[in-house]
Amino acid sequence: MTITDFKKLKAFQLKRLKSCEVYSDGEYLFTFVNGMLEPSGYLRTQTEFNSQTANSVGGQSLEEILGEPICQA
Repeated sequence: MTITDFKKLKAFQLKRLKSCEVYSDGEYLFTFVNGMLEPSGYLRTQTEFNSQTANSVGGQSLEEILGEPICQA
């Protein structure tokens, strides 16, 4: 799926979307994983664990990328 198509989806549509890879200009960006569809929560828990592991290796926070503090509601 392209990032353009992904951004068109509303929250209620994302809740129904199957997991998929998202690309921009033919380059892989990320994998969307719908953890809401699996009743035991195993998939969501494992995805969160893997994400924490990936974050410990590299990447920047949203605040670092934008260069300004982000208000959290």
